Amino acid sequence: MTGQTFQIVTLIVTLGAVAFAFATGMWAYRLTAGARAAQTLWRRRTSDLEDKIARADSVFGAHPGLVLVWDEPPFDESDTGWGHPRIFGSPVALASLLRFAEASDGPDPASTLMEGLADYEARSAGGDETTLRLRFQELMQQGSPFSLTILGPGGRFLEVDGRAAGTQLVVWLSDSTIRGLEESGARGRVEEAQRLVSKDPMAFLDMLGRAPFPAWRMNATGRLEWANQAYVNAVDAETIDEVLHKQTTLDAAMAEQAAKATAKADVVGDTRVIVVGGRRRAMQFLVFPVSGGAAGFALDVTEGEEAKNDLSRFRRAHDETLNHMAEAVVVFDRSKRTSFHNTAFSKLFKLDEAWLNDRPGHGQLLDRMREKRLLPEQADFAEWKANELARYELAPGDETPDELWPVPDGRTLRVARQRHPLGGLMLIFEDKTDELALRARYNTLINVQRATLDKLHEAVAVFGANGRLQLNNNAFEQLWGFDAEELDGQPDFETVAETCAALFADDRVWNDIRGRVTDPSPQARKQVTGEMHRSDDRVLTYLTRPLPDGATLICWDDVTDSRRIEEALRERAEALETSERIKTEFVEHVSYQLRTPLTTIGGYADLLAQGFAGELTDRQKEPMAAIQSASSHLAKLIDDILDVAAIDAGQLELDLGDVNLEDVVREAAELVAARADHNSVKLDVRIEGDIGLLRADRNRLKQVAMNLLSNALRHVQPGGGITIGARRESDQLTMWVNDNGEGIAPDKQATVFDRFARGERGGAGLGLALVKDIALLHGGWVELKSEPGKGTLVACHLPAEARSMATPKELDLTGVVNEDERVSSQS
Repeated sequence: MTGQTFQIVTLIVTLGAVAFAFATGMWAYRLTAGARAAQTLWRRRTSDLEDKIARADSVFGAHPGLVLVWDEPPFDESDTGWGHPRIFGSPVALASLLRFAEASDGPDPASTLMEGLADYEARSAGGDETTLRLRFQELMQQGSPFSLTILGPGGRFLEVDGRAAGTQLVVWLSDSTIRGLEESGARGRVEEAQRLVSKDPMAFLDMLGRAPFPAWRMNATGRLEWANQAYVNAVDAETIDEVLHKQTTLDAAMAEQAAKATAKADVVGDTRVIVVGGRRRAMQFLVFPVSGGAAGFALDVTEGEEAKNDLSRFRRAHDETLNHMAEAVVVFDRSKRTSFHNTAFSKLFKLDEAWLNDRPGHGQLLDRMREKRLLPEQADFAEWKANELARYELAPGDETPDELWPVPDGRTLRVARQRHPLGGLMLIFEDKTDELALRARYNTLINVQRATLDKLHEAVAVFGANGRLQLNNNAFEQLWGFDAEELDGQPDFETVAETCAALFADDRVWNDIRGRVTDPSPQARKQVTGEMHRSDDRVLTYLTRPLPDGATLICWDDVTDSRRIEEALRERAEALETSERIKTEFVEHVSYQLRTPLTTIGGYADLLAQGFAGELTDRQKEPMAAIQSASSHLAKLIDDILDVAAIDAGQLELDLGDVNLEDVVREAAELVAARADHNSVKLDVRIEGDIGLLRADRNRLKQVAMNLLSNALRHVQPGGGITIGARRESDQLTMWVNDNGEGIAPDKQATVFDRFARGERGGAGLGLALVKDIALLHGGWVELKSEPGKGTLVACHLPAEARSMATPKELDLTGVVNEDERVSSQS
């Protein structure tokens, strides 16, 4: 039974006792009317009883509910009437409950009220659905008490409690409607609670007794006087009596909070963490002063606190994320003051961090940025600023698109504005200067590319992945006979191929090209080349190349003239090859035919010179010597011609061996010494150091030395000099011939090693040509230094190991020499 119920029962019992005492006193007064002392006593008692009755009536008149008392059961099981209960309470409370039951006042308002409430949907304290009529019958027949909550019209609640008091039946009725207690938030709940407490404290405490959250009442000394069942459950107690006996509190701060509320005469709220049911829960303690102390309740706000913590963590993470962004971000709250800015913002606008941390307003920030010339120039800055600040008042769907701000320092900033989820406005700045410059360069590059394509003589067309023409140059239009208007609107490949088919009607080629354009498979998207022979006798080569964006480039090149030139060159090459073959065959044939009679002439001349046909006279010896010299010269000339022919045919092979270049030089000098003396030319031999051996063809090197000496003798005047020598530098040996003759003119030095290049002194023009060829066969090279009037130096540079491609494989001993060197070094 609640405290209110207990007080009302006490009043009823008191009234009954007072009435009984009054009746007894009156009877006693009549019996002892003669006793003056008794009369005085009873008058005093009567006055006291009347005073108590008056005070009880005042209490009932102040009570916002009603108490109905039946002295005897109103009806039996077959009777449906409500009898005539006595009504305790104010007329105002009766009128309020009649309005609740939507019943009119009548001669028996108590019965009318009960009948009006009898069939409303009601819920017992245990949560069962029932009606007042059923529970009142159980009270009347079985004495079963009940406690019901009736939901009436307009969302109002009525608390009904029934009890048996001896032979009497008592029903308490009280309106406990609390509108918006759960929807208005914590402050709203406290204000509503204060209103209800000030209006009807007992009804409010009775309502809290059924609340699902802990509620309690303390006296002025901080002692716990009352608590509801939710409080009992929260402190793990069995009964309310146990709680009150042990003075069990939810936490140690309850008494202190109650004292603060009493001292302030106002609500005191606090959120603390306590253990409820073995779990840590965040509870919002709300304590407010009531008559004689303080009352309070605790609401479980664990989920709300966790949500706040999650939101706080999310905001920190969000701010940290924004702080790592390259874009500058600033956030203004509902009051238009700076609530956040990242590092990029202060760096972009070069603003002082200390000033930004003072949370300047949006207008102040615009003024500061204007002072630093970090805003676009405005004709009317005041109006522009007002428009910027007016964006806080825009509806959610009225956000403005991004803008570009050309800042006076040459930068261009992109500005994006959006509503912040927690209110206010968020601005994002991005420096687009480099991007815009890059885009401008890109557009310029595209224009240059288009202009470049138009300058190409090749026809170029680009088809997209959808098979439509995206790009082409002027050469494409001219090559296939298109008008510029025909290619407007990006025609598809079929339309383009249909026009081109008038000049080239091979469907297989067009189908293959179309497959390269429209087929996305890797097998189809490969580079392909081909050739077209058009009906106008023009020859085109084409190329299809896949592009990274899925497009395909097709390029045509008119190679008609090139094909004609190639054909002419091919015919010319064939003619030259035939001519060269005829020349080689002629030289070989003529040389062979000349060698036979020349051998005969030389042989007989030698016989005659030796006196085979008789002793020659002095007059005959001179012509015979001329014949022998001419035949010898002619034989050498034929040998040179054959060597040149063999070199051209790639048939001249070197007979490699270990050669002492010093011996070769000296032998060649001895062979021409007689001719030098005859021409009064001084011949010297100069060997620089120990030149060692080289791998070469001795006879060919001797031929080189003889040719160089013969060439020098022809260009040296009598009294001049010729020097032949050799030297070694690392793995390279050099054989050279130097003369002080007439020299060679600069314009003729480039051709002295050409075949049949004849000088002013005559000769077949094969000597120096063979020197060059033989040096190349050995893997060497020839050097010429000459100055008119100062002589000529011809040097033949040879490697120590011949590296000629003409060297037979079995004679390439480089590996053998290296192996010998390796074995020698190991030994």
